[in-house]
Amino acid sequence: MLKKADKNANRLQRHKRVRRKITGTTQRPRLCVFRSSNNIYAQIIDDANRVTLTAASSLDAEVKGAVNHGGNKEAAKMVGAMIAKRAIEKGITEVVFDRGGYLYHGRVQVLAEAAREAGLKF
Repeated sequence: MLKKADKNANRLQRHKRVRRKITGTTQRPRLCVFRSSNNIYAQIIDDANRVTLTAASSLDAEVKGAVNHGGNKEAAKMVGAMIAKRAIEKGITEVVFDRGGYLYHGRVQVLAEAAREAGLKF
């Protein structure tokens, strides 16, 4: 009998496949999303220089105090707006979106739309 593959292993395989095609440059860094069951994280990464330019998560004080649970759409919306605000403060207006192997649905979609509404282009 065949064993059913692990969901996270499938996600990591999708992530590797996407990362072969997507890289962040100095002019257009990569907005990378990671979600766990309890929190959501976003980073803007310059792959050319191998440095994280800015980051936001549902563990940040301003998000943690405003929502009851960091793993819901409300928290994702706040993280998306926060990462966009921090990026624009650093002069970053255009990014490449890396969904991290997750489907563009639910919390990942809400985070991306909030970042777009706050001024990021991707």
